[in-house]
Amino acid sequence: MAWAIGANDAANSMSTAVGAKAITPKQAVIIAGVLEFAGAYFFGKSVTETIRKGILDPTMITEPNVLVYGSVAALLAATIWLIIATKFGLPVSTTHSIIGGIAGYGIVYAGTAIVNWGKMGQVVLSWILSPIIGAIMAYFIFKALTKSIFERKDPVRSARIWSPFWIGLAFVVIGTMFYIKVLHGKDLKTGVLMYGIPLGVIVFVVTYFLIKLRFPSSDPFIGVEAIFRKVQVITSGYVALAHGANDVANAIGPVAAVYAVATMGLGGLLVPVPKWILAMGGLGIAVGVATYGYKVMETVGKKITELTNTRGFTIDFSAATVVLAASWLGLPISTTHTVVGAVIGIGLARGVKAINKNIVRDIIISWFVTVPVAGLISAAIFKFLMMVG
Repeated sequence: MAWAIGANDAANSMSTAVGAKAITPKQAVIIAGVLEFAGAYFFGKSVTETIRKGILDPTMITEPNVLVYGSVAALLAATIWLIIATKFGLPVSTTHSIIGGIAGYGIVYAGTAIVNWGKMGQVVLSWILSPIIGAIMAYFIFKALTKSIFERKDPVRSARIWSPFWIGLAFVVIGTMFYIKVLHGKDLKTGVLMYGIPLGVIVFVVTYFLIKLRFPSSDPFIGVEAIFRKVQVITSGYVALAHGANDVANAIGPVAAVYAVATMGLGGLLVPVPKWILAMGGLGIAVGVATYGYKVMETVGKKITELTNTRGFTIDFSAATVVLAASWLGLPISTTHTVVGAVIGIGLARGVKAINKNIVRDIIISWFVTVPVAGLISAAIFKFLMMVG
C-alpha cells in the first residue's frame, strides 16, 4: 500500500517542478524519496486510528478477527485500485481509496448501519470542493502575480520588488503548514506567529538581497522564471515532507489495527504505532516514488496544461494555502484533488484552450469511482478471507 501511495501521490509534490523543468524526473525521484521517508519516519503520527477517519462504528465490531481480515482486505483493495489508476497515469486520492476499502468490508460484515454516513458525506463533499477551491485560488494568485510583475511598464523593477513579496507570503503559509501538518500542532495562531511569519520575513529579506545581487536584468521574463525555479524546488520538497508525515497513516493505519489485535487483543480506536511500522511505510512510499512515480507525475506536470516556473510556484502556493485553510476549518480535503484543481486553474487563467479536456475528464471519472471500486474489491476479499479463515 505504501508503495502504491508513493507511486500515485508523488505527483502531488514533484509534478509541477518536473513539468516546469525546475528539476529532472531523476532529481525529483531522489528528493521526493528522501523527504517522503523522512516525513513518514520522523514526523508520522506515533498514534494512529485503527479505523481511518472514523468511517465505521467500532462498537459494532465484536470479533478481533473481523478487524484483522477487514484491515487486510481494505489495504489490498486500496493497493489494487491505486496500481490500476497509476498504470493509466490517473492521480487519485489515497485517503479516499482506503476509506472505500474500509467501508466495503464494514458493509459486508454488519450492513450499511455500521458506516458513519455523515463522515462519508464529508468525503464526497471534499471530492467536489478540493479541486474547485484549488482552481479558484490558483487562478487568482496567478492573475495577481502576472499583473504585479509581467504586465508592468518595467517588469525588471517590478520583479525585484514583488518576487520577494510573493515568495515570502508563500513561506508564511509553508511555515504555518509545517507546524500543523508535520509537527501535528493544533493551534493555528501559534503556527502563524511562531513559524509562519518569522519564516516568511526571513525568506523575504534573503530573496530581496539575492535578487538585488544576482538578477539577470537583460530579459525580465527569463530573470523572473529563474528566481521562481529555485523556489519551486523548495516548495515541492516541503509538499513531499508533509505528504510523508500525513499520508503514511493511510498505509499503516490498517497495519496498526492488525498489530493492536495481535499484541493487545481487540484494539481501541487509537493505537500506538511502533517506529518499525512507520519505517516500513516510509520506505514503501520512497520506493513507490522511485520505481513508478513517473506515470502520474507526467500527467499532472505535462498533460493537463503547459507549466512554467511561475505557474508551478503558483500551484504549490495555492494548494498549500487551500490545504492549510481546510485543516484549520476541519474540512476533509484531498491534496491530490487540490493540486489537480490548481493546475486546471492555471490553465483557465490562460484560456480554456490551454487545457487538455480529455485528460481532465478521465481524471474526474477516476475520482468518482475511487470509493465504490475500492469498496467492492475490499468486500470481495473480506468475504473470501472470512470463508477460508
